[in-house]
Amino acid sequence: MTAAAARADGSAPELLDTLAADRATGALTTRSGIFYLAAGHVVHVESAHSPALGDLLTRSGALAPAGWWEAVERAGSRQRVGRQLVDSGRLTAGALELAHLGALFDAAYFALAHDGTALRFRPGVAHWLGAVRPVTVATVLRESYRRRALLDRIWPDAAVDTAPLARTPDADPAVLPPRRGRALALVDGGRTAAQIASALAHRTFHTLVELRRLAAEGLVAPAPLVPAPPVHPVPGAGRADWDEPDTALLRRLLDALEAL
Repeated sequence: MTAAAARADGSAPELLDTLAADRATGALTTRSGIFYLAAGHVVHVESAHSPALGDLLTRSGALAPAGWWEAVERAGSRQRVGRQLVDSGRLTAGALELAHLGALFDAAYFALAHDGTALRFRPGVAHWLGAVRPVTVATVLRESYRRRALLDRIWPDAAVDTAPLARTPDADPAVLPPRRGRALALVDGGRTAAQIASALAHRTFHTLVELRRLAAEGLVAPAPLVPAPPVHPVPGAGRADWDEPDTALLRRLLDALEAL
């Protein structure tokens, strides 16, 4: 099966292996994320269950929000945002690679762990970040399986990874190790693991380890789910050859959040 013939009738790992063998370029969508490939290598992964690279860089203080959005506006249309951050002197190449690999592996875990069914492959689609440090498909799959096995040994309920979490009545952050206590302090019945990780400016996997430990200790559990509002399709979505961010809208949202 060639890359162009990939269909939503197999598992994501199987199709990723096929796309790697075909040295394909494009975007493979699963139920929980999107893999971006270039010449058969994974160059970026996104998942709604994991903080984006920009969030991690700006919340950790490694990069000012204005610097991130300037790079998106200047180089997003050329798929060179990562290169722009380095060339402008806002980040060293090593710091960008380290942060990017962390975000890539975090997102890949979610994109594969929660129903790894492939939905669609879009040949030729590139991400606006651009290639930072391409990773082989085999490495991505191996790391995702390793993380899943480790987390399941701590607490074998993956619902903790994605559901809003609530504390049990006897949960007290003050009596826990610092990292675990900080994670527990942000458990409020509404936040998910990704939102807690983003608030802490930590990588999602490290936060998942602490949250699964808290679940194993009986201190947190998935909160009752609230039905989500309906999502309406965006006219004209999917027409472009790359995933372009609406930078004007993103800047307005950022300004509104900063004002609040």
